[in-house]
Amino acid sequence: MDVAFLLRRTVQDTRGVDGGKTAVQLENGPSWTYEQLHTLSDSYANALRKLGVGKGDRVGILLYNCLEYWAVYFAAAKLGAIAVRLNFRLSSEELEYALQDSDTQTLCFERAFLERLTSIRDSVPVKHYVCLAREDDIPAWCLPWDTLEHDEPVLSDPPRLSGSDPVMLMYTSGTTGRPKGALWTHDNTLWFAAIQAMKWKLQPSDVCMTTGPLYHVGALEDLALPGLLVGAKVMITQSGGFDIRRILNVAEQNRVTHVFLFPFMIYDLLNLPDLDTYKLEHLKAIISGGDPVLPWAIERLHEQFPHVGLIQVYGLTEGTPIAACLDSEDVYHKGHTVGKPMPLTEIKIDDGRSPGKGEVGEIWIKSPVVAREYWRKPEATQETFVDGWCRTGDLGRIDEDGYLMIAGRKKDMIRSGGENIYPAELENVLIQHPEVRDVAIIGVPDPRYIEAVCAVIVPQPDSDLNEQEVLDYCKSRLAGYKKPRYVVFVGELPRTPSGKITKYRLRDIYRSLGAQPKV
Repeated sequence: MDVAFLLRRTVQDTRGVDGGKTAVQLENGPSWTYEQLHTLSDSYANALRKLGVGKGDRVGILLYNCLEYWAVYFAAAKLGAIAVRLNFRLSSEELEYALQDSDTQTLCFERAFLERLTSIRDSVPVKHYVCLAREDDIPAWCLPWDTLEHDEPVLSDPPRLSGSDPVMLMYTSGTTGRPKGALWTHDNTLWFAAIQAMKWKLQPSDVCMTTGPLYHVGALEDLALPGLLVGAKVMITQSGGFDIRRILNVAEQNRVTHVFLFPFMIYDLLNLPDLDTYKLEHLKAIISGGDPVLPWAIERLHEQFPHVGLIQVYGLTEGTPIAACLDSEDVYHKGHTVGKPMPLTEIKIDDGRSPGKGEVGEIWIKSPVVAREYWRKPEATQETFVDGWCRTGDLGRIDEDGYLMIAGRKKDMIRSGGENIYPAELENVLIQHPEVRDVAIIGVPDPRYIEAVCAVIVPQPDSDLNEQEVLDYCKSRLAGYKKPRYVVFVGELPRTPSGKITKYRLRDIYRSLGAQPKV
């Protein structure tokens, strides 16, 4: 089975889904039916084939959220090519790395990125640039988007594909430095859609809304593809200028039943002064990930929308993006965990030996969604993927009821005075302080203890929180060796586009703290 099945079935005799039904819609703007998406992606595939794209070739996608994104993705899939989904926030240098590493030779891009691409044209392997422009003025070295849209609407002689063939190359967020390309197969993609459809109990009558950028699994593979799998309607949001009011209006007008909201979006929602005017009567579930939703927000969300379930998820691009989830009914008595494994997913704790029950170790994940490999990085592949398992690099433990608790990144673990200190434990304590808006715990070099604990805190607006108050708060809640030796206040924490805190950046910034007088 291959990904194109999701569209191919619209024209088969069995008609697995109604081709005339809306498949994807851009907020309250244009929409395509399942049949339109199928025929347009066939047209795109024919045009790409004429540009030399064949099985195994890489097709870069550098677009804002739009309907055309879906057509390029499915066109590449139908040809057996690999869609290289590029983060549109990347700089020229970062794009250069991804294009060189993936050896992308055909790039479909938005005109807004013309300047960034012009500066690297001579150093990347791209031969064909296809430009999506709202006006006619594009350089001579670019092909117009009409090249894709006006080809034959039926793909003749499609290649024979198997589930093990690659379909997508996703460069990971890079919380530890240079990103690696996680290679997904058709099997990975379809299984992930099926697992979510089972877990969320999606129906053709549902309307699934994603709010992130389509280059990220948190927008295309999370919720959207499972929606297409069951024949539901998928809503996507415009890129840039995020406004929670706009999202809520679209959700109400289109009777959205499931929506993916990152935690900061939930906070924006709950801080609206006129929140009572929104009813969200059709909404069944909010799915959230990246970071835990803060306790105050969970309480307020339940008070305001008691009919809406909040589902928090944990995972990673290469090791199953949603490997575990905390169901809404568990949020109060197991809110300190990330829940239990998704269907067809196994999770274990490994520390190089046989850890005792409840002990901290590295989280390993096995499922049909574990990526095949890191693109052209055999050593990293061998280190991360072991006998079908993905070594996540995250630390955790499993409690007595089988719920997974996160202790932090393996590389984030702090070794101080002979003791292991897990940042997530400290962060969970500090985030409960009423004047703490956000927090990250990092280790900084220390001449005596090897590493010392540093708390980087974003205080609430208008807060007078100071270092001594933080230390006093920790004193009664944490063992002495776990308390921060340094406290830093900042306006915001650096994050990846998927919302993960880039602690390696914080460690670089505050590396010199160990040479200063201790708090």
